[in-house]
Amino acid sequence: MKKILLLSFFIAQVAFANDMVWSKTGHRVVGDIAQDFLNRKARKAISKLLDGESLASVANFGDEIKADSRFKEFSAWHYVNMPSDKEYKEVEPSLYGDLVIGINTCLAMIKDNNTTKENKVFYLKLLVHFIGDLHQPMHIGRFEDKGGNDIQVQWFGRGSNLHRVWDSNMIDDYGMSFTELANELPAFTKAEIKQVQSGTLYDWVEETQEITNKVYDSVEEGEKLGYAYSYTWWSTVESQLQKGGIRLAVVLNNLFG
Repeated sequence: MKKILLLSFFIAQVAFANDMVWSKTGHRVVGDIAQDFLNRKARKAISKLLDGESLASVANFGDEIKADSRFKEFSAWHYVNMPSDKEYKEVEPSLYGDLVIGINTCLAMIKDNNTTKENKVFYLKLLVHFIGDLHQPMHIGRFEDKGGNDIQVQWFGRGSNLHRVWDSNMIDDYGMSFTELANELPAFTKAEIKQVQSGTLYDWVEETQEITNKVYDSVEEGEKLGYAYSYTWWSTVESQLQKGGIRLAVVLNNLFG
């Protein structure tokens, strides 16, 4: 019986690992980029809260707690599923919460002077993760296919789905560590950085949704994907990681700066 339970646990962990958002590498890239854009005051406050840990080191916290049933209530905060022709504010929010609700809740908890340090740390780690999720196109997906999870495709001959291709397949198969990838990303100009830093959370959701709609149109059910698909979309992956890091820094600078 013990062997069966251990095997079941192992299978669950493998399935969980395969569905990591932006993969561990992608989230750490977002955190690493954000670290470079923090102002002095924010950097000091965050370092004190995290006991010197970097944003990259805590960037996967939101996924790591998924295996613990005590944190089940946060599961729906990783995404927004809604009609592709609607803006977020036009849609009835999910009773279970969503990515926007999650980000706003994290901000409110961190700002609240009555929040304990332990809870501030908890919600800060979640916030770092959720801003990364916001820039993964399939996390602003459609109801009917669970953000592309039900759209089955082949990735280099292996079974996958559209969501997983964007979550992990492209980044993991690129074969770089998070520091290597962060350093290799094309640099934005000052004008581009200023543009990325502008706007509201809702503007960023709509921007990602525009990309999502193009991603949906990029494949057909059962399609065999590989080098050509990665070549076509890799610049979008790079841009979204870069934007995620810059905007995470904006959010944190406004919180602590």
